[in-house]
Amino acid sequence: MSDPVSSYRMTFTAGPEHIDFMGHVNNAIWLNWAQDIATEHWEKAADPAHVAAYLWVVTRHEIDYRGNIGEGESVIAQTRIEKPPKGARFERLIDFFREDGGEPQGKPIVSVRSSWAMIQRDTGRLARVPAEVAQAFIRT
Repeated sequence: MSDPVSSYRMTFTAGPEHIDFMGHVNNAIWLNWAQDIATEHWEKAADPAHVAAYLWVVTRHEIDYRGNIGEGESVIAQTRIEKPPKGARFERLIDFFREDGGEPQGKPIVSVRSSWAMIQRDTGRLARVPAEVAQAFIRT
């Protein structure tokens, strides 16, 4: 068994298509980026057989905004899973930091707490998260 990948990072850069009428990243884009990092973390850390067998859907997002970025600026997103799953659900935390030289700077400017539910790909039904799936993401 491989070492759990309990946290994962990605960099996002705001393009003109991400900017709203206020001149900064639109709130919906932060959710898109949260989904993008969660999906990539799953695909890179999970066993390929699990990726083939299961899908994930969001059941809840909570977002705290403390700052924003404008066009051409970058953030480093860091996601982590701190607790074991409950039934079909995992709680995922994502913090977005200003980027400077490829490293996160200061406190998060946006934080997302999401609940994701596991779905069996072949049936489309909720599935309790198997222990072997959770082991790829949780350090014990």
